[in-house]
Amino acid sequence: MNQRVGYIGLGAMGAPMLARLAARVGRDQAFGFDADPAVRNHVCAASGATRCDSLGALAAASDVLFSCLPNDRALRAVYLGEEGVAVMMDRGGVTVDCSTVSPQATQAVHGRLADRGIDHLDASMLGSVRQANEGSISFVVGGGADALERVRPLLETLGGMIVHCGGSGAGNAMKLLHQTLVASHAVAVGEAVALCERVGADLDIFYDIVTKGTGLATSRYFEQRVPRIRAGEFSPLFMLKLMAKDARLARDMVQNSEDGDRAPVLPSLDAVIATLTEAERESLGDEDFSAAYKVAKRRLRS
Repeated sequence: MNQRVGYIGLGAMGAPMLARLAARVGRDQAFGFDADPAVRNHVCAASGATRCDSLGALAAASDVLFSCLPNDRALRAVYLGEEGVAVMMDRGGVTVDCSTVSPQATQAVHGRLADRGIDHLDASMLGSVRQANEGSISFVVGGGADALERVRPLLETLGGMIVHCGGSGAGNAMKLLHQTLVASHAVAVGEAVALCERVGADLDIFYDIVTKGTGLATSRYFEQRVPRIRAGEFSPLFMLKLMAKDARLARDMVQNSEDGDRAPVLPSLDAVIATLTEAERESLGDEDFSAAYKVAKRRLRS
């Protein structure tokens, strides 16, 4: 592939993704930038990608630019800032943002880049660090279909399922819908496990009944996280504070779509957000989001 590919945001997800892209396009055609100098030095050295010491330098060097950023504010700063992507990238480029952010923020970026002759895709990811390392991420994509086809080979280097969901922001919306279910699973399973322990039921038997029985209670989350909860293992595969952020973005997405001041009533989602917020107040935000179980356990002891 004769494309220069840049990556902004070289954290736990971005680092293995840059390494896979560098292996695909050639190390001299891959560029990396992170706001933390120590991170960008380490990740670029490990992947063989060329280190860029400024956001503008990476944008100017890239035909296709990927990003993985923590929130709306970072997205706007990277893309719309004084020396951001919209200013520094050449016309005809494609940007692929893999962050979980609001559709509204994406649409603002999309509009500014379109004015500059740059196509912008929101390619939200389903998966976490393990999938990034394996190259098995699922991408839900919003933006132009033609732009997606231009970068599909690169996305296929990073993941398996690639679904075009519609126009700008549609990928973000689909990811947030997905996260409402994941967050709800975490809270519901945490409460079920805590209740099982509280009444003295056998957790091993409960696990077998749920995962092997003919009822409808099982889920991939239950199967993968209950053994970790049982072992007291809450090292982050996906941090609780990020799940809380995603759940709030989902609620805000619906509220922002309403006319007037009346917000829609989403009692289940509101309750999930309340539990995750309580967990953050209990300093569980950097643990795996299955630590929502700890909130339920404490409540049952009160």
